[in-house]
Amino acid sequence: QVQFVESGGGLVQPGGSLRLSCVASGFDLEYYNLGWFRQAPGKAREGISCISSRDGSITYYRESLNGRFTISRDNPKKMVYLQMTSLSPEDTAVYYCHTKVYGDDYWGQGTQVTVSS
Repeated sequence: QVQFVESGGGLVQPGGSLRLSCVASGFDLEYYNLGWFRQAPGKAREGISCISSRDGSITYYRESLNGRFTISRDNPKKMVYLQMTSLSPEDTAVYYCHTKVYGDDYWGQGTQVTVSS
């Protein structure tokens, strides 16, 4: 069974940084693209970043992030990370890991990020 467990969220002041982590289980992570989504209050869930399978040589970021986030993966540890910098209140959301295995979407339970002074 594909599972993700996210961690690393919390309350941070504007301009601060956070590193989100996500541990995967139930599938061979190395062979799958991995992504991060987020859902802000009252808004639809949106994809913000993804990283290609195996060596993660290809990454994608939502344009509105303006280069502030960095996605990475560690296949032996079954981990995917999201380094977030220069956070603003607009980044407040629940952040989710994602993958698609045999056409089915899988999400973690999410980790809350709140940016506020």
